[in-house]
Amino acid sequence: MHLHILGIGGTFMGGLAQLAKVTGHRVTGCDTAVYPPMSEQLRLAGIDPIEGFSADQVGLRPDCFVVGNVVTRGNALMEAILDSGARFVSGPQWLHENVLDGRDVLAVAGTHGKTTTASMLAWILERSGAAPGFLIGGVPLDFGTSARIGAGRAFVIEADEYDTAFFDKRSKFVHYFPRIAVLNNLEFDHADIFPDLAAIETQFHHLIRCIRAGGRLIVNGSDPALARVLQRGCWTPVERFDVADGWHATAVEEAGQHEFDVHLEATAYGRARLALAGGHNRSNALAALAAASAAAVAPAVAIEALQTFSGVRRRLEVAGTAFGVTVYDDFAHHPSAIAATLQALRRRLAGAPRLLAVFEPRSNTMRLGSMRQALLDSLQLADSVFCYAPRQGRHAVAWDAAEALAALNGATVAEDLDSLAAQVAQAARTGDHVVVMSNGGFGGMPSRILAELARRERSPAVDRRGSG
Repeated sequence: MHLHILGIGGTFMGGLAQLAKVTGHRVTGCDTAVYPPMSEQLRLAGIDPIEGFSADQVGLRPDCFVVGNVVTRGNALMEAILDSGARFVSGPQWLHENVLDGRDVLAVAGTHGKTTTASMLAWILERSGAAPGFLIGGVPLDFGTSARIGAGRAFVIEADEYDTAFFDKRSKFVHYFPRIAVLNNLEFDHADIFPDLAAIETQFHHLIRCIRAGGRLIVNGSDPALARVLQRGCWTPVERFDVADGWHATAVEEAGQHEFDVHLEATAYGRARLALAGGHNRSNALAALAAASAAAVAPAVAIEALQTFSGVRRRLEVAGTAFGVTVYDDFAHHPSAIAATLQALRRRLAGAPRLLAVFEPRSNTMRLGSMRQALLDSLQLADSVFCYAPRQGRHAVAWDAAEALAALNGATVAEDLDSLAAQVAQAARTGDHVVVMSNGGFGGMPSRILAELARRERSPAVDRRGSG
């Protein structure tokens, strides 16, 4: 069957394309921009996306158009599809009918930590011999791909609450019907489609309605929003984490290596060691351990697997070092995620090196400015702040970033990527750490900064103290 995928550059639709290709379908697709890591993933799968959504693509005459949620009415190709009467379906529906049906689905939902927790869970299942399939919104370093069909019955999926398509406004995760579901946490996000937190809680309640009575819910027991969701009705056994009467950590050490003892209520299962820093990653690990246990993986086996888990691309990933400055690439874009990233890096770094935060308010929620104060609070953890805030174009910021960030002791705001990279490099001192945060490509900002730092390194008689 020939599938033409609209919005193939997104992490979900790009992963779907890989699964379709490996199961024997002919796959083509289009998008306005495809950037790493998905551009690399598609290239390795032998898929060359078409740039843009031109109406003439209807002439490809695929057996089915698979439509991503980036597509709206008024999109030239979508209008041509509707006018032609051609068959189309949403990505989540196609996935359910062609990949998930008949599998034991393990879904990981929540505002934060979905990608890391799903990657941990897939790796634990892999090390236990389950040979799982997966579709994850990032690239686990241990697998090197964001999607795999797998040889076993288990299939791990990152379960996103964003809407399905312009013609199906339910959250994507209601299509997955998991046997085991992790609910990591729940905060307000996606201000472009949800008016408030209560609306998102309703969608999570719909997910719970779709889980069989013989399955398992793994829930963050310290999250009040998730407690409210469960109060609306639950038909599945629940296990909790991050609470003393559920899965929890004791004897935590984060100086150097991240270690902690794993318990389920009063039962101790062993010492876990993580390559990832931060309390948020400790919570992710506990959730993955609980879900793996529900999938019949012995806790000792799961704990041992976690010790070999390498992490996920763009989750505090070291992009490189130049001029004695270490540059990290991170996916954080919500204020809570930004704070967690900065806290984790502070804990990881011995002594008191300076931490420079470079971020792009790229998500719809951040561009609309509905979390300006929370963003300001989260960035207080950095010594210097640099923000990319274009006023024109597809990712234009609708609020005055310079005014909003003025309280951050001279935060730098720029509308040009090259200018921003140069200002970061000029301000950096030898020994500094620079963390770049965005949920998009950010114009390859880590590489731009490293190139500017390398240029300083080659300059004679350069002042290594920077201008900060």
